[in-house]
Amino acid sequence: MSVDTLINIALLGFLAITAIGILCMRQLFAAAMLSGLYSLLAAAVFVTLDAVDVAFTEAAVGAGVSTILLLGTLARTHREDRSKPSRPWASLAVVMLAGGALVHATFDMPYFGEPMAPANVHVAPRYLEESAAEVGVPNVVTSVLASYRGYDTLGEVAVIFTAGIAVLALLGRGRSGSRGDSDSEETQV
Repeated sequence: MSVDTLINIALLGFLAITAIGILCMRQLFAAAMLSGLYSLLAAAVFVTLDAVDVAFTEAAVGAGVSTILLLGTLARTHREDRSKPSRPWASLAVVMLAGGALVHATFDMPYFGEPMAPANVHVAPRYLEESAAEVGVPNVVTSVLASYRGYDTLGEVAVIFTAGIAVLALLGRGRSGSRGDSDSEETQV
């Protein structure tokens, strides 16, 4: 077994352990922290799959912004889950069925990095040969991200921007509420 395969197996194992830990947590702060860890592990998996742009977005939005939003929400709510534990067998059955269908579908996929895969035979050569003439940018990666995947990149930027504005709004709202309370207390004294 290669080192890359061992790294992927270890990362997927850590992802599974973290997901189970999130499900079993009753302390919401610990669950929020574990969800941030899960996003960082997912970003590491994307890096091993050579999807660095997706890894960057996952790390920024999943581990960064989402964790801050969860912690901001926890600051305004209870620290522990007060709901009664339930056994949602129907939900588990649906998830297991969907997961089984996805695993079954992977058997029809070409092997990772196979030279005769459709992406390597039809799509990649066209981008490599014609992107400089079509887009006018000599760097193939830049031409793909800025032109062919322009709307996708714009969507990623919009998600990150919206999440950042939401975090700033939450943080600013908490500060203005505390300032107003302290100002009113000083004027009463």
